[in-house]
Amino acid sequence: MPAALRIGHGYDLHRLEPVTPHGAGRPLIVGGVRLDHDRGPVAHSDGDVLLHAATDALLGAAGLPDIGQLFPDSDPRHAGQDSREFLSEARRRANQAGWRVISLDATVILERPRIGARKPEMRALLASLLDVDPSCVNVKGKSHEGVDALGEGRAIEAHVVVLLAGADAP
Repeated sequence: MPAALRIGHGYDLHRLEPVTPHGAGRPLIVGGVRLDHDRGPVAHSDGDVLLHAATDALLGAAGLPDIGQLFPDSDPRHAGQDSREFLSEARRRANQAGWRVISLDATVILERPRIGARKPEMRALLASLLDVDPSCVNVKGKSHEGVDALGEGRAIEAHVVVLLAGADAP
């Protein structure tokens, strides 16, 4: 009998605001990597769209509750929380349910700053959190070519697809 496989898709979007001592925007963190930028996400946690989308993809593939159900923004415990904790908990729950990560493919849509030079760090961090080889993780950066809120630099978005296999699969 073939090993059980599951695919999950995750998505996240955050509005970007100026980062000031009293501003709404937080520092811009993508894939666990802090990027030098004058804008940051408006979010309850640290606003890391890549890790949020990865968390939802993993939870969805495993048939578990989504990120908003497990880590609601109405819960003060998650205020400013490091999104690495969300993804680590999602992996723990998926493993407990009998699933392991095979691969992850991600696209981050951000007009600026460009993420190209920082993608290896993002891949390494994701691979570490998911307990896979970095060759099993891909991160792509795209822009919206000046179109809509993303293209105007007022938002950041991420899409993630993850492949899981039953834990007893080879």
